Amino acid sequence: MTTLRLKSAAACPADRVLAGFKCLLFVACLLPLARAAWIVLSGEAVNPVEFITRSTGTWTLVWLLATLAMTPLRRFGVGGWPLKCRRMLGLFAFFYLSLHFLTYLWLDQFFDWAGIVRDIYKRPFITVGFAALLLMTPLALTSTQGWMRRLKRNWGRLHRLVYPTALLAVVHYWWLVKKDLSQPLIYAAVLALLLGLRLWWRWRRPSGV
Repeated sequence: MTTLRLKSAAACPADRVLAGFKCLLFVACLLPLARAAWIVLSGEAVNPVEFITRSTGTWTLVWLLATLAMTPLRRFGVGGWPLKCRRMLGLFAFFYLSLHFLTYLWLDQFFDWAGIVRDIYKRPFITVGFAALLLMTPLALTSTQGWMRRLKRNWGRLHRLVYPTALLAVVHYWWLVKKDLSQPLIYAAVLALLLGLRLWWRWRRPSGV
C-alpha cells in the first residue's frame, strides 16, 4: 500500500506538467487564428478573404503534419507525452480545415451551391481538398474514448485515413500554388519523411509480431 501511494505521489507532478503543457499547446494552436483575425481587422490584409483562406489552409496542414509527427517522436525516445497530445493536434487540424472550408463556402462562394459543385468537379485542387475534408470528418467525429471503445480494433483501421488525408492536403496546396513551389515542397518533404519512417519501421518489424 505504501509503495502504491509513493508511485501515485510521484506520478502527480508529471501529470501536472503534462496538463500545463497541454494548456500551453492549446493556446499555441489558437495563436495563428488570433494573428489572422488581428491582421484582417487592422486592415493589413490586401485581400482579406484570400488571406483567411490561405492562413487557415496552411495551419490545417501544419497541425496535420504535427499530428503525424507524434508517433516518430515517441519512437525516438522523448517519452509518452506526444501520444497524449496527438488527439488535440488532430482536432485543431480539423478545426482549421472547417474554417478553411467555411471561408470558401461563405466568403468566397456566398453559398452558391451550383458554383461550388462546378468548382469541385472542374478544379482539381478543390476536388482533392474536398476529398481531404470528407476523409478527415469521420476521424474528428470518432476521436473520443467512447468511439474507441465502440469501434475497438476498427478504430485504428479507420484512423489510418489520416495518411491519405495528409497526402491529399499536400497535393491540394501544391496544385493551388502557381509559381513559388518552395513551401509546398517543404510540406511534401516533411510528409514523405513521416510516412517513410513508418514504412521503414514496418519493414524492419520481425515477421509474426
